[in-house]
Amino acid sequence: MNQSGTQIPKNLRRLSWWMDNSIVLPGGYRIGWDAIIGLIPGVGDFTGLAISLYIIAGAYRAGATLSVLLRMLLNVGIESIVGVIPIVGDIFDMAFKANIRNMQLLEHQYADPSTLSAQSRNRIWLIVLTGMVFLSITLYASVTLLLTILRQIF
Repeated sequence: MNQSGTQIPKNLRRLSWWMDNSIVLPGGYRIGWDAIIGLIPGVGDFTGLAISLYIIAGAYRAGATLSVLLRMLLNVGIESIVGVIPIVGDIFDMAFKANIRNMQLLEHQYADPSTLSAQSRNRIWLIVLTGMVFLSITLYASVTLLLTILRQIF
């Protein structure tokens, strides 16, 4: 619980788990639907990005601080940019698990209520929106470049 008495929404925890840890592979390693969806060229990466941004928006509504939201955006940005690289990006996506990392950041914030700041929360919507637009443009440009390269090769 945070200072205002609210908890991290269960749907964010559940969605993060579904996206990053819900499928058990032989040997016990876990991946999620993000890795499976990401195998669909172009569309998969956008879908994973959209779901990750939904989780970040939910963290904002739940009271995440500016520093937590920016670190969450950084995690998603890293996963999205590396994720568009064929094969390597898919393997990276299975290992990096940005959504689980982001839930851990949010849980850490709630474990230490002194990190919550109403003042920073009131100003953050513009920064979050700018970050989401930046990530979307970056992913779009990466996918477009990748598709152009693949067309030239084949």
